[in-house]
Amino acid sequence: MNRANVLILHATGTNRDPDAAWAIEQAGGEPHILHVNALRQNPARLHDFQMLILPGGFSYGDALGAGRLLSTDVRWLFHDELARFIEAGKPVIGICNGFQTLVKSGWLPGPPERGIQATLTRNGSNHFECRWVWLEPNPDSVCPFTRGLSERIYCPVAHGEGRFVPRDDAELRRLQARGQIALTYAAPDDGPLGYPDNPNGSVAHIAGICNEQGNVLGLMPHPEDHVVPWQRPRWSRGEGNASGLPLFVQAIRHVGR
Repeated sequence: MNRANVLILHATGTNRDPDAAWAIEQAGGEPHILHVNALRQNPARLHDFQMLILPGGFSYGDALGAGRLLSTDVRWLFHDELARFIEAGKPVIGICNGFQTLVKSGWLPGPPERGIQATLTRNGSNHFECRWVWLEPNPDSVCPFTRGLSERIYCPVAHGEGRFVPRDDAELRRLQARGQIALTYAAPDDGPLGYPDNPNGSVAHIAGICNEQGNVLGLMPHPEDHVVPWQRPRWSRGEGNASGLPLFVQAIRHVGR
């Protein structure tokens, strides 16, 4: 059986592409890391792949704001090809800086014709957050990445601008009603949820959202950094499971349908 070809789009400053590639390998896909300039020269190459990942890092050094310059590439240099890719139902995931890129290019919450309907802004703590967090998949989400997932995910965050804020209360209600909130932060003991379990102060504890179709997912945490047991803190003391691998497995399965 042929393995799904997955494009991991690298830009100067991104640094989680090898992690994403390894996660895809563990999930049964075939990763291909390609620099954004190569895609710029031939945007139609996008259709050689069945899935797209915008990985984390600091694209273009986060000049003018986190993910903003890469979002300009996404919006203007290969917008039409990306639109065809998404309309075909192929999965796209933006992680951390990739999430920022999708939000600031209008693909999330989407569609881009609606304009920018949310932002990812400075953490409520007003400093860079680097810690492990719990994520709760939404069983009612339209997102194929989280479809059927019942177990929480434990993975790290590493960002300074990760606080998700919708444009207004109406946009938040819209996301909730359409099942576009795919992942929320969770407290490990099911107690009251606040900082640091919600590490950035996101509205409604939102950790990840998808588009209306469900096949474009963006999240601030890094599920690609917990795909095998020994990546988890205290794994040698018997703490296991709750990895981020199922997100990628679900996406690969979606490609094969």
